[in-house]
Amino acid sequence: MAHIPHTYAVIMAGGVGTRFWPMSRSARPKQFLDILGTGKSLIQMTYDRLAQLVPADHILVVTQERYRGLVAEHLPSLPAANVLCEPFMRNTAPCIAYANHWIAAHAGENAAKAAMIVAPADHLILDEAGFLEIARLALDQTRATRQLITLGIRPSRPDTGYGYIQFEDHAEVGEDERIRMVKTFTEKPSLKLAEEFLSSGDFYWNSGIFIWSLSNIQAAFEAHMPDLQALFHEQAAAFGTPSEAAAIASIYADCESISIDYGVMEKARNVAVVLSDFGWSDLGTWGSVHEKLPLDDALNGAAGAQLTAFEATGNVVVSDGSSLPSPAHSEGAPSPATIHATARLRILHACAIALVQVEGVAVEARCGRCVVEDAGDIGVDRAVAIEVTHADAHAVAVDAHAKVRRGQHQRAVASVAQRAAGLEVGRDEQLGESIAGGIDPQRLEAPGSLHR
Repeated sequence: MAHIPHTYAVIMAGGVGTRFWPMSRSARPKQFLDILGTGKSLIQMTYDRLAQLVPADHILVVTQERYRGLVAEHLPSLPAANVLCEPFMRNTAPCIAYANHWIAAHAGENAAKAAMIVAPADHLILDEAGFLEIARLALDQTRATRQLITLGIRPSRPDTGYGYIQFEDHAEVGEDERIRMVKTFTEKPSLKLAEEFLSSGDFYWNSGIFIWSLSNIQAAFEAHMPDLQALFHEQAAAFGTPSEAAAIASIYADCESISIDYGVMEKARNVAVVLSDFGWSDLGTWGSVHEKLPLDDALNGAAGAQLTAFEATGNVVVSDGSSLPSPAHSEGAPSPATIHATARLRILHACAIALVQVEGVAVEARCGRCVVEDAGDIGVDRAVAIEVTHADAHAVAVDAHAKVRRGQHQRAVASVAQRAAGLEVGRDEQLGESIAGGIDPQRLEAPGSLHR
């Protein structure tokens, strides 16, 4: 596929992926993991997709300084100068402003012709041909108008974890019917509101993928975030020079942390959405990963691992190494298989993970709970990692399994902790203080759905 002239791709890759603990760690977050067992990390999949539209020297990755080496490791064909490192996280608006000014400095006299695709590094797109066709449509549209364009995804369920875009009933005269002007943005609604959105037919999920011309987005920053735009303008001469890092450090020390949605998109009146359906997922939770994995008859899914499950349903097993570690695995070997459970959509309950037996390998268990707030947000309070060696795995699994079958989920987790990690656990009701640093044991539930 031919590259599109004067077009850039900006990959946002600075997140730390906390909702994918323990597989995602601050030292190697979600975007650098092969979560689905495809043989490629999420950032590699994103890069390869965008490289079908633009050449490597027109792809930028905006990330944190500490991930510079990981970006180089995963994307060896990306020029080193195209890795833009933020001194610290400031959300997506400063990230995009940085990319805008870098492109303006490097495009030179062609800056007026420049347009860009802005995409998160860690999203999944199954229908790549469909995505590429939509991206070309949006690029043509933003170049021909003053519009800022976001890609909307046809909703398949009333999901409370996504933002929603309401759009006009009809396209503008002469426009493609898939291009609609945006009426409203709604961030992560309640279930009742999400159900109303779905039934109305005029709301799509907000993918967080943006397409715009450089001139259109620069004008939007000047109109809606003039202070941030001024900070970058003052340092414009430093971009593309050895002074760029110092300039960025100065800018980021003074700018606010704010998303592009709040800073620009919800204020602008020239925002359009392209109605899309190309197999998108933000892979925001282990529950969303469960939806994308091949499942056995008991709805258990595995990536990078072979799963043997007994009397358990709805579980996820993921290994981030090419093979599961042996009992004698070294410090540099892949981390243990991460076993999670999805009790229901978007809710992770990680209790007595040893219920799933993986013979002859180390198993990493997690004790914790997730809380669903009114807005649908999910946050993990605290968690503790427990490693179970192959010698103990069978005994721990059998013991924990028996307890969970009797409904004694807290005792099962305590048993895993005591036998595998040597933790001192007192009465069952003290599990919160003893293991998970304040988690209410009464709120813990079983992983998946166990047959009783």
